[in-house]
Amino acid sequence: MAKVKGDIIIDIEKCKGCELCIEACPQDSLARSKQVNNKGYLYIVKIEDNCTGCTNCALVCPEGAITVYRKIDKKKELVTRVSNVTSDMTIKVDK
Repeated sequence: MAKVKGDIIIDIEKCKGCELCIEACPQDSLARSKQVNNKGYLYIVKIEDNCTGCTNCALVCPEGAITVYRKIDKKKELVTRVSNVTSDMTIKVDK
């Protein structure tokens, strides 16, 4: 199974610190900051780098302040094996 790695960007000026995303995050990646944004809200920040990109936080955010990115690292797969070569040969691999 491929390993999924996610990342989020929080627009701290849009965030009102409602904490819905904190409750929705199954990875416990989010917390309330100790600083306020320009509107006076304690905004949400990412505290752990264990995000899987599940999008729960973005789906519950009433301000649309969270953007989610996801990267899937595929396992190494055997593409081809060349053996018993007895003379020169050229191999071309198309990507």
